[in-house]
Amino acid sequence: MNNFKNNNRRGRFKTNSDRGFRRNGNGHKSNGDFNNGSAFKRRHPGKNNQNAAKLVEKYNDLAREALSNGDKILSENYLQHSEHFSRILISQENSKNHNENTSDTNTNNQVKVETENKAVEESPTK
Repeated sequence: MNNFKNNNRRGRFKTNSDRGFRRNGNGHKSNGDFNNGSAFKRRHPGKNNQNAAKLVEKYNDLAREALSNGDKILSENYLQHSEHFSRILISQENSKNHNENTSDTNTNNQVKVETENKAVEESPTK
């Protein structure tokens, strides 16, 4: 007599509807976050890009090491990674400068409006 774990032949085979995925409550198969029109957006944008300067340095070091070992292709690959993160770093700096400029402009406009309001209040009315 064989003492296999699954001797119940009826329970061994699944129906076609149960094969390969689990159903959620409404009967549709869940395929990650792709069904809801997310257009493949990252769930945590900026998670890897917060330390872009460190990643640029890391990939430059790896490229230097690969080149010293004689692997030109791997070195070029690491340099491309480094270039990617340097572009991210530049775009972060540009957006930071843009945000600072817009906040400065908003502050200047607010001060201008406040001085105009004071001038209107102080002007003598007849």
